[in-house]
Amino acid sequence: MALETSPEQPTPVRTVLQLVGGWIAKLGRIWVEGQITELNRRGGTVYFTLRDPVANVSVRVTCARAVCDNAGPAVVDGARVVVHAKPDFYINRGSFALSAFEIRPVGVGELLARLERLKQLLAAEGVFNAERKRPLPFLPGTIGLICGRDSAAERDVLENSRRRWPAVRFTVENTAVQGSYAVGEIIDALHRLDAAPDVEVIIIARGGGSLEDLLPFSDEALVRAVAAARTPVVSAIGHEQDTPLLDYVADVRASTPTDAAKKTVPDVREQLALIGQLRDRGRRCLSGRVEREIQWLTGMRSRPALADPAREIERQAEGVATLRDRSRRCLAAALDRAGDGLSHTRARLVALSPAATLERGYAIAQRPDESVVRAAADVRKDDELLVRFKDGRITVRVDAV
Repeated sequence: MALETSPEQPTPVRTVLQLVGGWIAKLGRIWVEGQITELNRRGGTVYFTLRDPVANVSVRVTCARAVCDNAGPAVVDGARVVVHAKPDFYINRGSFALSAFEIRPVGVGELLARLERLKQLLAAEGVFNAERKRPLPFLPGTIGLICGRDSAAERDVLENSRRRWPAVRFTVENTAVQGSYAVGEIIDALHRLDAAPDVEVIIIARGGGSLEDLLPFSDEALVRAVAAARTPVVSAIGHEQDTPLLDYVADVRASTPTDAAKKTVPDVREQLALIGQLRDRGRRCLSGRVEREIQWLTGMRSRPALADPAREIERQAEGVATLRDRSRRCLAAALDRAGDGLSHTRARLVALSPAATLERGYAIAQRPDESVVRAAADVRKDDELLVRFKDGRITVRVDAV
């Protein structure tokens, strides 16, 4: 419930602090996880700062010396712990702190179990899918490198890359690679390199270390930042057996920083040798093609049509003359057969014509309309008939039937 105040009716400081203390007291006892820093034992009380493993925030914690001793020797600066505590607000000083009743170090087994749960969660979301991984460019113009300052990992990447390709360029971002500040600094460096237009590949490199040292590279925020990056990312963390979650989300996983240089930068000697091999292969292919064409041309020139063109023309002319003579003979024979057939047809027509009948002494009786009288019953008395002979015709009248 908000306080109702005004310039005329302000609320005293004690009232505000008392209300804040009351609100905080309602939290009750809680379990809090963090990393111990600034551990200090004074008399029967132990003071330390509990820092968030990801964000740059922290809280003061106090506890009895016995509580710290019961937690064992693992409670030291840099240790990951889980604290059962009660939030306290000191009204007189206006400060906030946690009063611890129990401290439990986070063991390796528990860390591994947490990492496995996080790995399964991210895998279910598709963050590790191979389809979203991008190939590295053959020869990146500028490589972004995130590593510790003056670290062996930085030297390995730079020296091996320049040994393989002397003209390669780097933009180096030095960050913390372990501890509570590492995740935030690495993410900031990643964003800067990803936004740089000339950076084509980003390498995140660190040497070997314990599980606790490599925990920043399994942080969920860093994994999601790498997944969201537009630039391909190469993970080169620790040794071959080290597999932080960054290895699963990165576009390429290198076993060591030296291996990252080999996978990112081509070897100029190997490329020159490859160019030589390709040049020789191209020369052999071209020479073979030219040789085959020369052989084909020689074979074509050796054919009779090209070796003695006049002889081929004469041969073709002889063929034309032979075909012409054959066609003439065929045409003459066809004309002779047609003439014979015509003569035979003429003879048959002559033999069957009425004129030939008249030549043999017959006559043809016709009516005035020149229709032929074929029987005596077809005429009647007094009909006029026209009688045709071979040398003329006469008109007669029928006297009796």
